[in-house]
Amino acid sequence: MARLPRLVVPSQPHHITQRGNDRQLIFRDTEDYTVFLVRLREAAKKFKVAIHSYVLMSNHLHLLASPSDQEGLARMMQWIGRHYVPYFNKKYARAGTLWQGRYKATVIDSERYFMICSRYVELNPVRAGLVGHPSEYAWSSYAHHIGVRSDPVITDHPLYWTLGNTPFEREAAYRGLFERALIEEDVRALSEATRKGWALGSEQFKVKLEKATHRRVRPAKRGRPFKQQAAEPG
Repeated sequence: MARLPRLVVPSQPHHITQRGNDRQLIFRDTEDYTVFLVRLREAAKKFKVAIHSYVLMSNHLHLLASPSDQEGLARMMQWIGRHYVPYFNKKYARAGTLWQGRYKATVIDSERYFMICSRYVELNPVRAGLVGHPSEYAWSSYAHHIGVRSDPVITDHPLYWTLGNTPFEREAAYRGLFERALIEEDVRALSEATRKGWALGSEQFKVKLEKATHRRVRPAKRGRPFKQQAAEPG
């Protein structure tokens, strides 16, 4: 069966992942992380993609981002690849692809999953056992969201602003979200939707998307509709 084109919905948040080929390292030292973030910032501005949250792990990365049009997300990721991969290959005297195939992405229901996804992204180093708290990891947007530093990569989503009327209130409220663990069911749903490219949200959200995009945004039901057979003559 032919693969459906990647689902991209302008102005809607998307969870994006990109992994190193065969799980190899894509960041080896501080310079690599820094160079990538510069390229990410440049590409996001160039192609009008708002980056809301991110984490750079040694062999993969996660983004929570809203493209302004249908093509911006793909163009941003392609542009980063064209600029970061040659830098990485030259520095480490290697050749060939760095990424494990195409990046993965899912459009998410912002009201239901935006904050869950942002926490999921920034908790990756904790889930991987690298640190005990996201504040201890340097290469994520967590420090921006709690007011430790201003991150030029980040464009705050309107839902972040609803956390409080002042920066202090928003930062404290966001910090408070991390005092309770993510629900494993939400983690599995987000991971599976991203891996398979299906929309993540309520039934109403998916129906609305299907009407707007004129395509399936979730797996088709297995099997054919049941048809009652005519009784055999006695």
